[in-house]
Amino acid sequence: MAIHYQIVLRGHQPQRLSLETLATRVEMHPALVEHFVHLGLIEPVEREGTELWFEPAAILRLRTIRRLRQSLGINLAGVAVILDLLDKYCALQRENERLREKE
Repeated sequence: MAIHYQIVLRGHQPQRLSLETLATRVEMHPALVEHFVHLGLIEPVEREGTELWFEPAAILRLRTIRRLRQSLGINLAGVAVILDLLDKYCALQRENERLREKE
């Protein structure tokens, strides 16, 4: 007797984190995370009224901000410059990989 299993396909929906959930995951006060949003250090993917929603990648970004501030003593202006350079570096790496795949 053959056993048949039903295959259930689920669409890929990006996970979103609320401000409170994100703050809890990185052990920061939600007001501090919101302050970083106002400074442009981190961007929500969506705003629903007063609620902010973030991608899971925001966890790593906030941990980077904390490490730059606490371990290296860099002020927020310096953090903004470093994050901008890291973003550009990552974009260049992705472009380089894309071009290598075409070869």
